[in-house]
Amino acid sequence: MPATVRVVLLATALAGGLFPLRATAQGSPYITLDDPRLPLLEHLIARGDIEDPSPMVRPFRRADAERILAAADTSADSRTGRIIRQLRSEFKDPSGNPWRLSGRVGAQTYTHARRELLHPVGPDGVNPYAEVSGSATFGNLVLVTRPTVEPRLVDDPDWPGRKDVGLAGRMADAYIAAQFKYAHLFYGQLDRNWGPVGLPGIPLSNYGYERQGLSIEAGGGPIWLSALATDLQDQIDSIGQTVHRYYFVHRLRVRFSPRFSLAPWEGMIVSGPDRNFESRYRNPLSIGYLANTIGLGDRSNVMLGLDLHWKAWGRTLLQAQLALDDFWYDDRQRNRDRWALTLGAEGPLGSRAGWHVLYTQVSSLALRTFNPADNFTDAGVGVGRNFSDQDQLTFRATMPVRGGEWLLGPEITVLRQGEGQINDPYPVPDANGVLSTPALFIGVVERTYRAGLAITGRAGPLDVVANAGFHHVVNSAHQTGNTVERFEGRLQVTLGLGRKGVFQ
Repeated sequence: MPATVRVVLLATALAGGLFPLRATAQGSPYITLDDPRLPLLEHLIARGDIEDPSPMVRPFRRADAERILAAADTSADSRTGRIIRQLRSEFKDPSGNPWRLSGRVGAQTYTHARRELLHPVGPDGVNPYAEVSGSATFGNLVLVTRPTVEPRLVDDPDWPGRKDVGLAGRMADAYIAAQFKYAHLFYGQLDRNWGPVGLPGIPLSNYGYERQGLSIEAGGGPIWLSALATDLQDQIDSIGQTVHRYYFVHRLRVRFSPRFSLAPWEGMIVSGPDRNFESRYRNPLSIGYLANTIGLGDRSNVMLGLDLHWKAWGRTLLQAQLALDDFWYDDRQRNRDRWALTLGAEGPLGSRAGWHVLYTQVSSLALRTFNPADNFTDAGVGVGRNFSDQDQLTFRATMPVRGGEWLLGPEITVLRQGEGQINDPYPVPDANGVLSTPALFIGVVERTYRAGLAITGRAGPLDVVANAGFHHVVNSAHQTGNTVERFEGRLQVTLGLGRKGVFQ
């Protein structure tokens, strides 16, 4: 039996012994990040109409959504009250039969195959899409699987799988979880994002495709610990050796008041031809930079970060995510500090709408290092952010329409992208031992001005996820004076089959 499986089974057994009297009434599946109803839920959170059950950590469980919706379900027959009751009904975990099985079939159309719109790559196309979702809940134990058939994958440069098949598929979700009042244990795969909603998180995101991992969430009251350990794809080094790679990220959120919390976090890449995932690199209560980098010896690449979540006044929320990807205090000429940050603010706009502002910056050499095996990437795609040497400013509004079945999201974005890329070789100092690479914006800066509109929602069996916009690009492809204008968009439309489950 693989060591990781033994660990999760042992942890589950121990948790069952430690927490039997404190167990929740029943386990609950996670709300997937591509659920078309989630943007409406996030809209209510951003407005302050409902509490955020897991600030800056996604996903959260259906039971968490139902709990915060129930707490806010006190208004009269208002528009917001009707939306809250609608979502509460849809996210409420079923009682009685533990089995659920449903499916979706439809189509995807896109102007380029990559899922991200601001860095378009790949051909356009129209392809079928199908998925089957199955879940079972036995007390505190939850099992979920969601295989998909998605031919678009073979044209997506970020897809790590096969490109030589005509009918590609993936496991969007596949996990087993044991959930108790003070601890949640998880083994399997699903999309995650750690950071302000609306941008890929710096330490961990769903920019790439789902990866297998073992995670734990534990705590109570004002303190909550989250940790994830996962294998990354092996690489071949310059002399032909197979380099094993692993990633561990952990975060400790401390709520100082109902309106203010801080969460220090740390992400570590462990790599080497003869490396195992040593236990000292996956201790959720250890500070790896202290214990390993300046303690026992640096055999990992460590990123340090801090998240801030603050309702500064009224229902206006301020958020920040700050990261240092190595701090060079002993050799300022031969290297560059590497950092990333995201600043965000959001709140209500009138009686129904919401407003959102996000600014993010990633320095020119962040997320990569002298040894390519220590880059914060998996199969060449970022485990958090996928692009260095950039900054981005986004203004977005959100508005429910048609009684809350649909959510509209007009958006204006300005992106500045330098020539530094996350997979480029790390620069070397010149003959005088000085590294002349600028800290931000290498070479010719490409500027993208985007005006877009997103539409998401569910009406009966119909799910729609759409995002499209007009792009005005200056210095396109980093060529001075090359200006292009283009339309970029994605649309997925599916119909549900057996939404209430065939075993009811």
